[in-house]
Amino acid sequence: MGKSKDPSPVHFQSSRASCETMMAAVTERCEAFLKEKNVVTDFLAKLEERTGVQRQYIAAGAVSIVALYLLFGYGASLLCNLIGFAYPAYASIKAIESRNKEDDTQWLTYWVVYGLFSVAEFFSDIFLFWFPFYYAGKCLFLIWCMAPVSWNGSQIIYTRVVLPFFRKHEAAFDSVVKDLGGKAKSAAQTAVTEGFTMLGDDKNK
Repeated sequence: MGKSKDPSPVHFQSSRASCETMMAAVTERCEAFLKEKNVVTDFLAKLEERTGVQRQYIAAGAVSIVALYLLFGYGASLLCNLIGFAYPAYASIKAIESRNKEDDTQWLTYWVVYGLFSVAEFFSDIFLFWFPFYYAGKCLFLIWCMAPVSWNGSQIIYTRVVLPFFRKHEAAFDSVVKDLGGKAKSAAQTAVTEGFTMLGDDKNK
C-alpha cells in the first residue's frame, strides 16, 4: 500500500490566509459598528465614561458572556434566535433606507437562507438539540451567514444550493404559486359575497 501524501504547505497557507482575511473583515466591521451612532453604542459610551474601560473591551466581554451562556446557560435557544434575527433586522432596515442596492441583495440572500434553515430546523430540532453545544454551533452558523465578507455562509448556500434547486424547479414553483394565488383570491371573493349576503338578510328581518 502506498503512503498517503501530506497536505501541501500551499493548502495550509491558503486556508490560513482565508481565515486571516475573514477575521480582518469581521474586526473592521465590528470597529465600524462601534463608531456608529445607535442605541448600542450610546449605551457602550455611557459604560465607557463611568468605568473608564474602552468600549471595545466592554463589547468583547459582553460577547464572551454571551458565548458562555450559549454553551452552558438556560434559554440558549431564545438567545441564539435573537442573535440570528436582531442584527440582520437592524442591518436590513438600514439597507432599505440606503441608496446602495448591493446591501439589499446581501440581506435578502441572508433572509432566504435563514428562512430555509428555520423550516429545516423545525423538523430536526427535536433530535439536534440533544447534541452538546448545539446552540453554540447554530449561533456560529448564523454569524457565518451574516459575516461581512463576499463568501459568507448565506452567499455560498444560496449560490451553490438554493439557486440551482430553484432554477431546476422554477416552472413547478410558479405553477403552485399561481394556483394557490387563484384559490386564495376565489376564497376571499366568496367570503366577501357571503358576508354581504348575511348583512342583507339581517337588514330584511
